[in-house]
Amino acid sequence: MNPQLLKTIQGIVETVSVSNERQTVLQPLIDYVQERVARREPVSLTFICTHNSRRSHFSQVWAQCAAAYFNIPEVYCYSGGTEETALFPAVAETLLAHGFHVFNISHGQNPVYAIKYDVNAQPLIGFSKTYDSPFNPSSAFAAVMTCSQADSGCPFIAGADRRIPLTFEDPKVSDGTPDQGRVYTERSIQIAAEMLFVFSKVNLI
Repeated sequence: MNPQLLKTIQGIVETVSVSNERQTVLQPLIDYVQERVARREPVSLTFICTHNSRRSHFSQVWAQCAAAYFNIPEVYCYSGGTEETALFPAVAETLLAHGFHVFNISHGQNPVYAIKYDVNAQPLIGFSKTYDSPFNPSSAFAAVMTCSQADSGCPFIAGADRRIPLTFEDPKVSDGTPDQGRVYTERSIQIAAEMLFVFSKVNLI
């Protein structure tokens, strides 16, 4: 794992606690991952928010990273939205600051990023798409709803064998303000801590 990222993770594990309330919210995701691992089946997680621009990408990247950190095999993380927009640049900047290697591989209105937690790892491809994009799995996945608007606006996710509400506050409220960097960092660290908690509870059988 990238040395700077490993240092970030170790700092989060040592200093950031997950409240009892949030542990309860996270339990269905832990259960889903554990069930798939116990059956020796691949674990596919699609993180969904309205615009697939901020929270769903943070969740996708940190979940994939957490699975690698705890050596949980065959975990495949995706993200999508109810609308296609663009990955907000502050997300990529925040991940880069945490120690991920982030490369812009396509420009335009909906740029595409390659995001790597290890130099030898397959990159995560970050760009905005709808949750039912052909880029994402169409069956045998958990739909993890990271914003309340997407959760209420999508009563049915075709192909999902589990639907898990796991909402986070939108860092968008800080866009264009002096607090933007701090808010994005805080939200990223919160999501990282919770994804690390989830995968720390998964037992390899």
